[in-house]
Amino acid sequence: MQGERQKVVVAGGGITGLAAAYYLQKEAKEKGIALDVKLIEATQRLGGKIQTIIKDGFVIERGPDSFLARKHSASRLAKETGLEKELVRNTSGKSYVLARQRLYPMPGGSIMGIPTQIAPFITTGLFSPAGKARAAADFVLPRSNPSNDQSLGSFFRRRLGDEVVENLIEPLLSGIYAGDIDQLSLMSTFPQFYQVEQKYRSLILGMKRSTGSQPKQAGNPKNKEGMFLTLKSGLQSLVDAIESKLEPGTVLKGHRIESISKNGKGYTIEMNGGESIQADCMVMAVPHHALCSIFSGLGLFEKFKEMPSTSVATVALAFPEAAIERDIDGTGFVVSRHSDFTITACTWTHKKWPHSTPKGKVLLRCYVGKAGDEAVVDLSDDQIVKAVLDDLNKTMNIKMNPDFAYVTRWKDSMPQYTVGHKERVELAKKQAQEKLPGVFLAGSSFEGLGVPDCIDQAEEAVKNVVEYLQSNKQKAVHV
Repeated sequence: MQGERQKVVVAGGGITGLAAAYYLQKEAKEKGIALDVKLIEATQRLGGKIQTIIKDGFVIERGPDSFLARKHSASRLAKETGLEKELVRNTSGKSYVLARQRLYPMPGGSIMGIPTQIAPFITTGLFSPAGKARAAADFVLPRSNPSNDQSLGSFFRRRLGDEVVENLIEPLLSGIYAGDIDQLSLMSTFPQFYQVEQKYRSLILGMKRSTGSQPKQAGNPKNKEGMFLTLKSGLQSLVDAIESKLEPGTVLKGHRIESISKNGKGYTIEMNGGESIQADCMVMAVPHHALCSIFSGLGLFEKFKEMPSTSVATVALAFPEAAIERDIDGTGFVVSRHSDFTITACTWTHKKWPHSTPKGKVLLRCYVGKAGDEAVVDLSDDQIVKAVLDDLNKTMNIKMNPDFAYVTRWKDSMPQYTVGHKERVELAKKQAQEKLPGVFLAGSSFEGLGVPDCIDQAEEAVKNVVEYLQSNKQKAVHV
């Protein structure tokens, strides 16, 4: 029994599943564990939303384009897979908010929309005098009553008022999750803001004190290096590098898991086409709606059926420099909540990531679709491109058609961490531990959407898998 190889199946070939398979095999080698790992992916490619196009010298991301440098798991994995020399930071520059049909520079010293410097906040034209006065009430308002959870919107409206929320905080925070700030969970998205308020009472003073002398913010043009990292050859190269490090025969592409049932020794996984395999342990790195479907016969994870997902699209547009008649000194903008625009944000990729664009060319990347406004994602490519160009021409006079355009739709791809999400995830993990021992949940539906967040969850799942298998092995020996 001691020499018998234990079987672990990883469901889902996005960055979470890939990282889980990689670290499982690494852990097995380092600790001398006899382990067979299978990674099952329903589609014919790995990486999930990470997709890169290399065309005519352009590096175009169809999904995420970077990750936060301060979250080390992604850069560490890139280095482990031989990509250290490919890592590059973004070039920092002015960022803007589009409100009332014009672009306003992001107030200096703002951290995720929260002011930490008074002068830039007082002098900006982004807010009315009444809006600024209302935000100043944060200095005297008492702490929130201790709460298990609340929406981001209710928390920030109470501290800073509607105007600051809708013109600055909402475009920044909801853009990350493509969600409604008045529905998103504070404790599952940005619990640090609640913790700062509870500690310092004033959110503004608390953010100023807790950040101290951190590097200048990305909105400051004097700060030449930004807070984000990517790979010169695109994030797809991370996916490819991880896959190349997996043992031959690990990956099964084009295999969709239909159902999973518990048997005496572990689990039977039924796949499309009638094929089945056995597993002693599983990492479920699939979206929450797929999780509900796979385990539908067990009555588990019912709460996730109510969890919404938003549809979004990215639009990459390439031009010669001469096409931009009126350029803007900066790296991008977000759009305020009540603006009459189709786009929710735009990145001047050629400025933020100079390596991505050939000399003499311009690359713009725009985002459409958000909670409550998803119909645009269903338009044709031509209709979406036209709507985006119409919006861009309100700020930057583009006098030529793009050399090319890529529209990428992500249907129901952005899980919404609504109020109570943390408790729902904790319940799901508890149910799995009790009813499905050896099944561990990980991925963007649960505890973070970003690339490092997904890798962190993969590493936690690997730790749980190893502990579970070793515990079972010890029990078998004693028996």
